[in-house]
Amino acid sequence: MGVALAVLAGAAPIVSAPLASSPAPSQAADVQAPAPPVEAAQVIATYPHDVRAFTQGLFFSDGRLFESTGQHGESAVRELDLTTGKVKREVRLPAEYFGEGSTGWGKTIVSLTWKHGKGFRWDRDSFRKLGEFAYAGEGWGLTQDGKSLILSDGTSELRFLDPRSFAEQRRVRVTWRGRPVGQLNELEYVRGEVLANIWRSGLIVRIDPASGVIKGVIDLRATIASVEVSDSEAVLNGIAYDDKAGKLYVTGKRWPKLFEIALPAS
Repeated sequence: MGVALAVLAGAAPIVSAPLASSPAPSQAADVQAPAPPVEAAQVIATYPHDVRAFTQGLFFSDGRLFESTGQHGESAVRELDLTTGKVKREVRLPAEYFGEGSTGWGKTIVSLTWKHGKGFRWDRDSFRKLGEFAYAGEGWGLTQDGKSLILSDGTSELRFLDPRSFAEQRRVRVTWRGRPVGQLNELEYVRGEVLANIWRSGLIVRIDPASGVIKGVIDLRATIASVEVSDSEAVLNGIAYDDKAGKLYVTGKRWPKLFEIALPAS
């Protein structure tokens, strides 16, 4: 059974999010550690976003913006124009696949599927399929740290994969004050941290990739409230960091907007 995660400001809880099972005894000592900081997202700029896109992955590669989308018969990998939100080009996945997270690796794109245990490698410039690979369990979010691919599967664990063989190198359990946090979804590696969207929470957590400890939280609930959507599935689910420009962007499934937000304090 899940338990509520609460960060206190004075006596009032200001953040709640789904958690996995109770902490193991070895983690219990961390539960009373000071709560990591929570920052409300500061919007710097707003751009158009394709409302048809059921966003599952968002990333920059050499200053170019890419996105992967989900839903059977709609899943695609695409390149976007940041300024206009228009799709510059795309490749569709076969209709039986539900597309999930994606990331760049060199001049390739790596993308996941939800329940098929299959990922794809694409040539970044031609969108030609270069190969496939298998993994156990579900695929949710994907990013990379320059050494490994980092995959989320909806649990509290992040998997680190060899980017060439896709063999699993290690796993880390993500924890909040000693307790594992589940429902980790879209991922982005930003300045030595893994940023992870917690599904349906309106929150992005900042994770130490070595220990799995959550170092801070970006609260996007006020930003989400400004987005006009009617679909209950149109949740926050897109994080992209342009390391060339030093800018961070977020969007959601079928959102009409993409936001540049301030980088979290280090």
